[in-house]
Amino acid sequence: MAKLLLKLQRYFRRRPVRFFTLLALYLAAGSLVFLHSGFSGEPTVPGSPRSPAAAEGPGLPYLGVMQLSRGFKTAATMPGGGRRHGPWFKSTSKEPSDRGKSRDNGGPRSRALRGRSGREKEEDRARYLGCYEDNTRQRTLRGMSFFDYKKMTVFRCQDNCAERGYLYAGLEFGAECYCGHKIQASNASESECNMECKGERSNTCGGINRLSIYRLELAQESARRYGSAIFRGCFRRPENVSIALPASQLMLNMSVDKCVDFCTEFPLAALAGTTCRCGFPSTLFPLHEREDEQLCAHKCAAEEFESCGSAEFLLVYQTQVQDNRCMDRRFLPSRAKQLVALASFPGAGNTWARHLIELATGFYTGSYYFDGSLYNKGFKGERDHWRSGRTICIKTHESGQKEIESFDSAILLIRNPYKALMAEFNRKYGGHIGFAAHAHWKGKEWPEFVANYAPWWATHTLDWLRYGKKVLVVHFEDLKRDLFVQLQRMVALLGVTACEDRLLCVEGQKDGNFKRSGLRKLEYDPYTPEMRKTISGYIRTVDAALKLRNLSGVPEDYYPR
Repeated sequence: MAKLLLKLQRYFRRRPVRFFTLLALYLAAGSLVFLHSGFSGEPTVPGSPRSPAAAEGPGLPYLGVMQLSRGFKTAATMPGGGRRHGPWFKSTSKEPSDRGKSRDNGGPRSRALRGRSGREKEEDRARYLGCYEDNTRQRTLRGMSFFDYKKMTVFRCQDNCAERGYLYAGLEFGAECYCGHKIQASNASESECNMECKGERSNTCGGINRLSIYRLELAQESARRYGSAIFRGCFRRPENVSIALPASQLMLNMSVDKCVDFCTEFPLAALAGTTCRCGFPSTLFPLHEREDEQLCAHKCAAEEFESCGSAEFLLVYQTQVQDNRCMDRRFLPSRAKQLVALASFPGAGNTWARHLIELATGFYTGSYYFDGSLYNKGFKGERDHWRSGRTICIKTHESGQKEIESFDSAILLIRNPYKALMAEFNRKYGGHIGFAAHAHWKGKEWPEFVANYAPWWATHTLDWLRYGKKVLVVHFEDLKRDLFVQLQRMVALLGVTACEDRLLCVEGQKDGNFKRSGLRKLEYDPYTPEMRKTISGYIRTVDAALKLRNLSGVPEDYYPR
């Protein structure tokens, strides 16, 4: 053996070039083996909430729909070879011959007709108003503007304007987007707004010095804004209006911005025809008793496209003035006798619920984990150990029997799995109030995430119903729809007496800085038919489990239409 090594040493000493060549070939072969093992192995999700060892836990009862195990099944493999596409690729890409046909537009009339049919698809989030004149000297929409000469779409323009609180979105030259609160131009011929959108050939985006304008119709009234002010709704005039809304001023040329500017020291600005009133939410003027918005649909004297309410029905906006009646928070003065869990599947709104509970009770909430980013944003109980007894309730996503039985009672927050999965995916790849990039949605991460997390959504609820003590079920959708009543239920379980004025204050400060905006949406449905079939089965299982506990089942909108 020694002689053989000596011969090799002499051989390479005489021929160093051959030695380095052999070394390079060896390293190249090792790299190829490493890359092959990385692509051929089973797909896994980094930071998966369940380990394989968890699969040995006790089984769940069969509820007549499907049998779920406490562990996850092997993640589904990527269809079509697992090719990853960047955000500029479309899943419905055409063949070259088809793309050639799509350029045959058939003239301005056919483009206008096609744009009109495309606009009909946008009616769920915006209402098309028409084609308007525009020029560089006097802009039709005087708000924000941005341009994209490669990928502009109608949805993208609407989404950006809505996210920044504007009422109108307009498109011009097929690639330019303008936002504003007022339309300051006259109508033009519909055939003049016939230019194709640069990123959406099936629709039109204005024309030369012509804007295709949409009025944004957001699904949630609380999300509708006028600049910095948030639209709260139409309300009947309170009996003691001078006490409920103490500051007022007559404005013959009334507009929303004039009234909001006047109420610089109050959180509420109420438009009553030609009178602007300011005040606070209170028992005399609560914000959870809305009227039909049409009762307030009276045009403002100074603005044709704005409503200013009437003497009997007030149109209310929330200003940027902070209502300090519910902003003070502290730790519990004495150690809590019971540990209360605020339990939820990730993405079900736990952080937002903590914000509401802290405002309603005046006490910090704790966490089973430690998240430095949440601590820096004001959740001071995040740093305390969850058994410290200094916080009003404890955030947890755990669903093991041992962890559940550690708590004396629980608020179980449940959310539509289709929304919860997308929210958690956004958090995982974009932070607590950010958004995942399109590359993550289009890549292998999303299908792997759904395969791993969708079963957990069901087992989390089933485990808490099975092992939890004194569990109060709150649906995220009910909390959004009827915050005052649901928050009263939650505070009652926590054993704290919260005054009504404080709860009304929470209604005015409910969004805070911890709730992800619901305005940004994907331009496509990320769920495949196979995903929906599987998730619908989990929904039926949870629905049956809730009804076995004499609770109302899941809300109707959990099932896709």
